[in-house]
Amino acid sequence: MSYPNFESPAFLESHIRDTLAFYAPRIYAPEGGFYGCFLDDGTCYDPQSRHLVASARYVLNYATAYRLYGKPKHLKWAEWGLDYLQIAHRQDNGHYAWLIEDRIITDKRVMAYGHAFVLLAAASCVKAGIERATQIMADLYDFVETYFWDETAGAYFDERDNTLRTLSPYRGQNANMHMCEALLVAHQASGDAKYLDRAEQLAEKFAFDLAAQSGGQIWEHYDANWNVDMNFNIDKPNDRYKPWGFQPGHQTEWAKLLLILNEARPKRKWVERAKSLYDKAMETGWDKEHGGIAYGVAPDGRFCASEKYFWVQSESFATAWRLYHITGDETYRIDYNRIWKWSWDHMIDHAFGAWFRVRGSDGAAVDNKKSPLGKTDYHTMGACWDVLSICKN
Repeated sequence: MSYPNFESPAFLESHIRDTLAFYAPRIYAPEGGFYGCFLDDGTCYDPQSRHLVASARYVLNYATAYRLYGKPKHLKWAEWGLDYLQIAHRQDNGHYAWLIEDRIITDKRVMAYGHAFVLLAAASCVKAGIERATQIMADLYDFVETYFWDETAGAYFDERDNTLRTLSPYRGQNANMHMCEALLVAHQASGDAKYLDRAEQLAEKFAFDLAAQSGGQIWEHYDANWNVDMNFNIDKPNDRYKPWGFQPGHQTEWAKLLLILNEARPKRKWVERAKSLYDKAMETGWDKEHGGIAYGVAPDGRFCASEKYFWVQSESFATAWRLYHITGDETYRIDYNRIWKWSWDHMIDHAFGAWFRVRGSDGAAVDNKKSPLGKTDYHTMGACWDVLSICKN
């Protein structure tokens, strides 16, 4: 089969345009915010639901598109989505509602994971020149510091109830990883070192301190005292937000964040740790029979979730390219291209556009829901934008 030149900026820009075209204009909701829940052909199968993660990620997508391409429609949509976050999701006590269905809040949990994406969305708007997002970003930071920051542990709690008084005993890496991502972008947007300081603290905590409890890889779940919890969700290796097992995609995503951190505050240990996390993820997660990177790997090395998810592939190729750029090691360039080739063959919808959310271990379809609640292709376009940022340096 003939493949595009996956290293070409022209290819990456074209792929981003094609992905944006899948979502526009069908996502625009005249009553407020954006629709989610799309079948493979773009049909919206649930126009009533609004998930905080999707609402925030759409804002990120369009703020970034406006910053890079300068099209007024992208600015309009970024502001439209930012308004919806403030009007519909934000509540009187300062938290943002996790799930709204038919204009009613149906899941009242207050999630650090969701607030990380609101912070990321606001920071992306600041980078795009949307001035009113500056106060939103500052307020979000103050909120998560007040209600989620665990000063003793040096990490963020995961979940509270909607009164903000009751704290769940669960602790997790996923919310902290995306909080680290958001803090890095907030630092880029503002230049304020407090964001970078906190991002660095999270990187130290999860990539070094806590990873020492689990053989050097980053485990997903912890108890209230930040001890590794190997039993949490042991029967749910495919859970969307709290899966059991080592996640190769999260190892590579943390590696990418370490490399971004290294740009802002260079330390050799960030690069070395990024290499070790990525290398182990590819060693254990690459499917030697079918290709592609599996979703979950059990502590004994077997696949506990052999399906292939879109975000795992895209985050990993972005990290591979960053590692190639900083080390010059051709192994990472080879990885970049083999991940892209497998994704081109199996994960990308060449008929209707965008990426399929999940495929079977052999790359075959498992459902026809391309973008259920939460999926906006922020991972795939973000990975392409990240590679482009390296190409231009």
